[in-house]
This record gives sequence, C-alpha cells and structure tokens, in this order.
Amino acid sequence: MISWINFIIMIISALLFSYFYIKSVGPAALEKKIGKTACSKCGRYRLIASAFEIIIIINYIVYFFYPLPVTIPRVFPWSWWISALAAALIAAPAGYLFIRGLKDAGRESIIPEKKHSLYSGIYKKIRNPQAAGELAFWWIIAFLLNSPFLAMFSIIWIPVFYLFCRAEEKDLIIRFGNSYLEYRENTGFIIPKRMGKKRY
Repeated sequence: MISWINFIIMIISALLFSYFYIKSVGPAALEKKIGKTACSKCGRYRLIASAFEIIIIINYIVYFFYPLPVTIPRVFPWSWWISALAAALIAAPAGYLFIRGLKDAGRESIIPEKKHSLYSGIYKKIRNPQAAGELAFWWIIAFLLNSPFLAMFSIIWIPVFYLFCRAEEKDLIIRFGNSYLEYRENTGFIIPKRMGKKRY
C-alpha cells in the first residue's frame, strides 16, 4: 500500500513540478498580462516547482524501501559499487554544467529579472547548461539507489526538461527579440557549439 501511495504522490508531484516550472519561465509573456509584478510572481512559481522537485527526490528514496510489486528486479544485477561508480561518472560532467550554469546565470536561476542577460560564461557555448546537469541528476539518484525501475522511470524527464527549455526559450525571444534569435543560432541547445563571430 505504501508503495502505491508513494508512486501516486511521485506522479502528481512530477505533474505539479512541470506545471509550476513552465509557468516560472514565462516572465516576459506574463508581464504583458499583469505588468511589473510578473518577475516576482515567476520567482514564486520557481520556488513552488522546487518544492515539488524535492518531494520527488524523497519519493525516489522511499521507493527504494517500498518498491512497487512489479516484475522489474529491485536492484541491478551487479554490486552497488558499480552503480555508485556510474553515478559518479554521470555526476562529474552534470555537476559541472549545473553549477557553472547556476553561477553564470546568478539570481536569474531563482528569480527571473527583467534586466538580465544570459550571454556570458558557459552560456556563450550552450543555452541550457542547468537543465542538462539537472536532467542527469535523476539517473545519479537512481544509480545510487541501485534501482533499475527508477533508472527507467527517469526517462520521463527527458521530454519534460526539453519542454522546460523550449518554454524558457520562447519567453527569452519575447524578452530579447532578434538578439536572442541570433544567439540561439550560434549556440548549442545542451551540447556546446562553436560560436559565430558575434560576441554576447
């Protein structure tokens, strides 16, 4: 019973996380509707989304102790240390992307700001470093918990984070116009791309 309750909470939290995160990345569009308070409202949406993300992480951990009664093995057929090594190998590049993106974006990572540019640091090479790093985080947890089910379940985050990035880029086009469109042409989505002549 606990396993099903945990799984249902995880699905609901995933939906709410997605909903509030997508709402949080649209300050420019929201400003056209409600005015100057849009950025602070999107900041609140971002905090709510983060709270649901924490709940999902807790659900992952609870799942380890209370797995669903399915035919998928509870653990991988190898030693936990191999899974831990896989998690570490994923964590190194993912952690770098996430932390570097967080650092270079500054407050924009938490609270959208109208007068802000993401054209510096790692953002000169890729447009969504935080999303790339955070996406990998789900497999890091799954491998640390040595759970094949959670590793498979984590596949759902690929389209979800893709939608997050596309929603954010749609709003950035409203905020920065042609400047962002040109920037987008010269940078990779999540894989670095050689920059064109223009500097941002």
